[in-house]
Amino acid sequence: MIEVELTPADRELLLGLLRVPTVGLLEEPEGSPGLWEAQSAYADAAAELGFTTVLHGPPKPEVLDRPGVPEPVRRAAAELPGFLDRQPSLVLRLGPPLPRERTVMFNVHLDTVAGWEPPRFEDGRFHGRGAIDAKGPAVGLLAGIRAALAAEPALGDEVGVLIQAVAGEEGGAMGTFGTRPLVEDGHVGRLNVFCEPTGLRWLPRSTASMTACVRVDGRDAIDDEPDAGHNATVLLGFLAQHLAAELPAAASDGRVCVAGLHTGDLHNRVYGSGRLLLNISYGSPEGGRRMERALEDALASGLAAFARTFAPHRDQARTAADAEAITTLEWLKRGLPALAGSDPWAEELLERRAGLVRRPAGEPAFTCDAIWMQDVPGAFTVVYGPGDLGANNAHAAGEHADAADLEHFAAGVARLLTSFTRSRSEHP
Repeated sequence: MIEVELTPADRELLLGLLRVPTVGLLEEPEGSPGLWEAQSAYADAAAELGFTTVLHGPPKPEVLDRPGVPEPVRRAAAELPGFLDRQPSLVLRLGPPLPRERTVMFNVHLDTVAGWEPPRFEDGRFHGRGAIDAKGPAVGLLAGIRAALAAEPALGDEVGVLIQAVAGEEGGAMGTFGTRPLVEDGHVGRLNVFCEPTGLRWLPRSTASMTACVRVDGRDAIDDEPDAGHNATVLLGFLAQHLAAELPAAASDGRVCVAGLHTGDLHNRVYGSGRLLLNISYGSPEGGRRMERALEDALASGLAAFARTFAPHRDQARTAADAEAITTLEWLKRGLPALAGSDPWAEELLERRAGLVRRPAGEPAFTCDAIWMQDVPGAFTVVYGPGDLGANNAHAAGEHADAADLEHFAAGVARLLTSFTRSRSEHP
């Protein structure tokens, strides 16, 4: 049994990473993300274990012209100077270049969502934005590799390790300019681990998501004559409730999030235009296409129900009569792959040899960059990491990571790597 304890240097590395703001530009367009600085500090720490830097920089601009790139990413890249240059990715390698079947790849992301959390370490707990998602797991990964190197001398010689430390995971970028080009350039292994909070239970699944915008473009009116225009607030509010009630039943392999609704901020006018956002996850391309059709059908039935309900009301009669004409559906993101894999050899290695616990099939997966490993030949991919997105307040106030969880994760990484290395020695 391998046990790992975070060293003072590990704690200082994590606190240092937490002190560097690395909010993605989709979250804070006016920000100046410190990804170059954070990734350089991470590379320096990895170099002490023998890692060399294979790549550190932004992708080529043409990655944004690919199918599946979310519309907000394209728009931000066109409007924000240095969008890609300020959001680089890092690839590290332990050992010489080796064939895929003798390589393990780990993916971590150092970008975060917006919201500052003062970094600190108190009573065995790290606090700060990114503590659990995913700077803490990134540091735990290095601690686990260090323990594996001490236990298995062939690691880094007969078996190689790749680390992708990426940008573009948060903010809805979906890895389209971070993980995706690295995978397509072949920086992958026979076994690939995406370090995300899973409660230390691995799962070979990751949902994808699509974002829809229901837009109303009508005529404004003054508060003294609300019947003179279109009331987008009433219409979109009705549709939000209708979609929240009708749409989830169709999501057999994902979830429906009825998200932001905006028409205006003042009390003394009727807003004729506005938008409603929905984010819909799915576990397979077929599931995604099914949810596209389901949303279109639910929107149509919602508009019909609105017309019936509000036609008799003087102030809303014009909106009811024109509801279908002034409402449109546009897709900001869709058509992304979803991960679902099976590999008896790799699953046996994870469960029996490494002693890692599999997440039960009945528990839902979640969306992360692992989707880009779907259909990569000769590769098996899992999502595995410490903590829980909800319990550890990822993306929210009070985000934290317990040192004990990071140490348990590091021990799991060490067992995985030693098991993989020994299995390759048995079957060269």
